Amino acid sequence: MNYIYLLINIAVIFFPLVLSFDKKVHFFSKWKFVVPAILITGVIFLIWDLLFVKLDVWSFNPDYIVGIKLWGLPLEEMLFFLTVPYACIFIYECLNAYFPKDYLQKYSLALSNLFLGLCIAILFFGFRRWYTVINFGFLFVVLAYVEYINAKLRFMYKFYRAYLVALIPFYIVNGFLTAIPVVIYNNNENLNFRVGTIPFEDHFYLMSLLLMNIYLYELFRSKAKS
Repeated sequence: MNYIYLLINIAVIFFPLVLSFDKKVHFFSKWKFVVPAILITGVIFLIWDLLFVKLDVWSFNPDYIVGIKLWGLPLEEMLFFLTVPYACIFIYECLNAYFPKDYLQKYSLALSNLFLGLCIAILFFGFRRWYTVINFGFLFVVLAYVEYINAKLRFMYKFYRAYLVALIPFYIVNGFLTAIPVVIYNNNENLNFRVGTIPFEDHFYLMSLLLMNIYLYELFRSKAKS
């Protein structure tokens, strides 16, 4: 039973890794951009994770982890920031390769403004809860930067498409993690509203994680081209 979280990590990355050699996507040829994007984002989110463990925002069920810890975090949690971003960037590139037409382009700015407004509203009502404040505060900063300050890279329409598709495995993986539960949330530090067993904030945690990874991925690609 204590291998559950490790097995979930393996399941998350198995098919994206195997299919990385697909002739149309050629995802393996983009690893030089994927790896630094994942590592940089991973460091930020690991610091976030460590802070939340210290603040008792969440904890990890010892019955479902192997027991190896680094800086107080389970090995599986550290692997999570490698396997999930890899799978999400893979989804992003698959969609770009197989569906190159930009159907959502004209709606991307409106969607971003909607999410920015949502961040402000939730910060107003949930300002006393650590998970809510840091989650939506971070998303607001990253989203505002990418949409309004970053002038050269325009990829948000492709990002939203990938995010919508990534929600499908998200509900499966995060459903397991929160239902068993592998990750135990302190409801005093979130809005205490769940979709099934998944905290509402987790949906936007995924958005922040995916957005930062894809932004850095696109940034490194654009620098290589230039």
